[in-house]
Amino acid sequence: YAWLRELGLEEENPGVYNGRWGGSGEVVTTYCPANNEPIARVRQASLEDYEETVKKAKEAWKVWADIPAPKRGEIVRQIGDALRQKIKVLGSLVSLEMGKIFVEGVGEVQEYVDVCDYAVGLSRMIGGPILPSERPGHALIEQWNPVGLVGIITAFNFPVAVYGIIAKVLEDNKVPGAICSLACGGAEIGTAMARDERMDLLSFTGSTKVGKQVALMVQERFGRSLLELGGNNAIIVFEDADLNLVIPSALFAAVGTAGQRCTTARRLFLHENIHDEVVAKLAKAYAQVRIGDPWDSDTLYGPLHTKEAVKMYLDAVEQAKQQGGSVVCGGKVINRPGNYVEPTIVTGLPHNAPIVHTETFAPILYVLKFKVEEEVFTWNNEVKQGLSSSIFTKDLGRIFRWLGPKGSDCGIVNVNIPTSGAEIGGAFGGEKHTGGGRESGSDSWKLYMRRSTCTINYSKDLPLAQGIKFQ
Repeated sequence: YAWLRELGLEEENPGVYNGRWGGSGEVVTTYCPANNEPIARVRQASLEDYEETVKKAKEAWKVWADIPAPKRGEIVRQIGDALRQKIKVLGSLVSLEMGKIFVEGVGEVQEYVDVCDYAVGLSRMIGGPILPSERPGHALIEQWNPVGLVGIITAFNFPVAVYGIIAKVLEDNKVPGAICSLACGGAEIGTAMARDERMDLLSFTGSTKVGKQVALMVQERFGRSLLELGGNNAIIVFEDADLNLVIPSALFAAVGTAGQRCTTARRLFLHENIHDEVVAKLAKAYAQVRIGDPWDSDTLYGPLHTKEAVKMYLDAVEQAKQQGGSVVCGGKVINRPGNYVEPTIVTGLPHNAPIVHTETFAPILYVLKFKVEEEVFTWNNEVKQGLSSSIFTKDLGRIFRWLGPKGSDCGIVNVNIPTSGAEIGGAFGGEKHTGGGRESGSDSWKLYMRRSTCTINYSKDLPLAQGIKFQ
């Protein structure tokens, strides 16, 4: 993969950056899931590397905090522009290393660019209100400041290339590279971060199981955490739905990224009067999905990320059969190099079957019948996760009930669109076992800030709040 040198990557790469590149830990090999051939090696961080990196990051924060927010925003703008210039080659790397199809790989980088653009705008807009005071000659001000050192444990797999781009921008602006530090590692490094009191905020993206461990370790030190965990997302289709929207939406939500998005549709509730028709049309659409190498522009469906994921897929299909499900299509490993499995539709299971309530990170869609609105809204909410959800209907009253207090309990509540494919303008995240964190747009930025309330007395008197006299 000689083209990777365009991103500064070699056969072996340092996995630590704190103003300089290094790493003295274990060397790991990354493999292409489309053929299980090695791509490159990365030398990970040791605990000593981690300690050095945190110290440098704390010192770098002092410099960053003194830079006015709009100027910090200008540096972020340059990072976004640098990513734009490499968007296609970075998208190719996503396809090569993760198995996402090329257009989704480019979309992954585009989302990064969009977040940079959003942050640039925020850099000139973040501010707190001046609130009226009950006391004459006084003002209440709500102030927001950066929280401090943010630790990010992320599920994404192409940090070394991205950090090379970021490091160049920081260097060009003559600010410490450790402002944006990197320490590639496994559970040992993640545990150190979660327990480290120098981390003013810890953001974790990953499974609910590991997220719970992280949350407990952070809470034990009374730290702050931001969790983006699993999802067991549902699409609900009522009998008045436009099936010309339903079929491509369910296909994209269930099959896109080979079922490996946190927002992937895993449950499809169909009104009993349209169940058979929708299943037949959806099975026909599944049969037309173009499977192939993820970097081929004609491919719509690539491999699972690891061999372990293939095993989990097969185990889930077998459990679904044992619990009374019927495989309409799929259910098998595809006979070709790499971690390819057939996109799968399962019918006939009850809404509360154990496998239906289990998030399997694979392209398995459980299709379930319902009769009335009240029961299906309850079924949507009965799983432990609460990330994304969607209904398809033309009934305006039903739409607002879906959006209301007795509707979906998820963080993403869609109407007539899939569960996946969120844009960055809105807050992204979910409730319950999804973790409660929010990223991207709206006021998600507040989670990365420290809030303080300031009362200013500009009078010559000293009145107390609530009319208290202390004389």
